[in-house]
Amino acid sequence: MAITQAMCTSFKKELLTATHNFATGGNAFKIALYTSSATMGATTTAYSTSQEVANSGSYAAGGGTLTKVAPASSGTTGFTDFADFSFTTATITARGALIYNDTNGDKAVCVLDFGGDKSSSSGTFTIQFPAADASNAIIRIA
Repeated sequence: MAITQAMCTSFKKELLTATHNFATGGNAFKIALYTSSATMGATTTAYSTSQEVANSGSYAAGGGTLTKVAPASSGTTGFTDFADFSFTTATITARGALIYNDTNGDKAVCVLDFGGDKSSSSGTFTIQFPAADASNAIIRIA
């Protein structure tokens, strides 16, 4: 079993059918955390509770709602991102995460691989997103 970082293939197709709206006032996107026993990657199509971390502190099944960074472009690249997100007073061990569209059927956007287990013990578990620019944003279309 493995978590492989990827933009989900279904998400790429759904962009062409206007399923996802990252604009202000558009769809709500969430992030859910998963254990090292999860199997996720480019073929992941939707949020699932299978191998999701247990409820703890402010973390509950389904994860948390992300704050979007407005879509932008630079050169020939379009991009969007999210503000860093924290779960507080939580005891969590997670290997990866899934960003998904909570508004439209929990459709998968991308899988994040943390590169190893990351933990918090009755503390704050924070997901830090990269800079919102054409070279680093979590979602980039070149």
